[in-house]
Amino acid sequence: MTQHGEYSTILFREEGPVGILTLNRPDDGNMFTPATCRELRDCIEQVRRETRTRVLVITGAGDKFFCIGGRKVDLEDSTLYPGVMPTLEMYEAIDRLQKPVIAAVNGFAVGGGNVLQMVCDLTIAKESAVFRQVGPMMGSFDAGYGTWYLEDLVGKKKAKEIWYCNPKMSAQDALALGLINKVVPDDQFWAETLAMANQIAARGSYALAGIKAAFNARHQGVVGLARLSHDLVLPPYLAGAEAKELGASFAERRPADPSKFGH
Repeated sequence: MTQHGEYSTILFREEGPVGILTLNRPDDGNMFTPATCRELRDCIEQVRRETRTRVLVITGAGDKFFCIGGRKVDLEDSTLYPGVMPTLEMYEAIDRLQKPVIAAVNGFAVGGGNVLQMVCDLTIAKESAVFRQVGPMMGSFDAGYGTWYLEDLVGKKKAKEIWYCNPKMSAQDALALGLINKVVPDDQFWAETLAMANQIAARGSYALAGIKAAFNARHQGVVGLARLSHDLVLPPYLAGAEAKELGASFAERRPADPSKFGH
């Protein structure tokens, strides 16, 4: 088991090809703070820069809370970025990671915690898990990932109902809506989570990265398309015969050999 990083609000460890990132504020519902958002981002960036980990699991400490939203502390008194909860740092990092990310919902996923599990590629949940969107009840809302991604998952009418009426949903309710992928008995939760993660880790890493990039390109415009072309299409080209021949011919000040093109 490998660990990395010194964090104050999260934990990270590796179990073979699976990285396990745990929100570690169980006494406060595993609510994320600005520090948590940035630590989660930084941890994922470390995972992004190595090839040992092929699947990332995000879960919550304890057996009651996955995450029940964000705690707005240590922010400047400003309407600009220093005064904004940096949740997008987490969501962008999850999307940017070429590896599949599984939300392992071990309890309540409420508000920003529910958005967090939606942004992950897959979600497995305990039978006792509870899902809810509560922003308008509490003076908050998510007008980005939490609306667009939810609409894609459950459809526009149901997404609006979830945001406008704020129903409390059981794990089975969430499964029936298409909000999550799998529900398992509480006492089998972690074994089933690792089984899912290791099953995916046995797939081709490059193929999975290409699939994830293709999905993300739809929402992310030029950034999504650049991730697909720059991060996945360009490296094999640069390693191929055409790029090498063009580079050599330019350096040697000679005409390129077209027989090397397209290979």
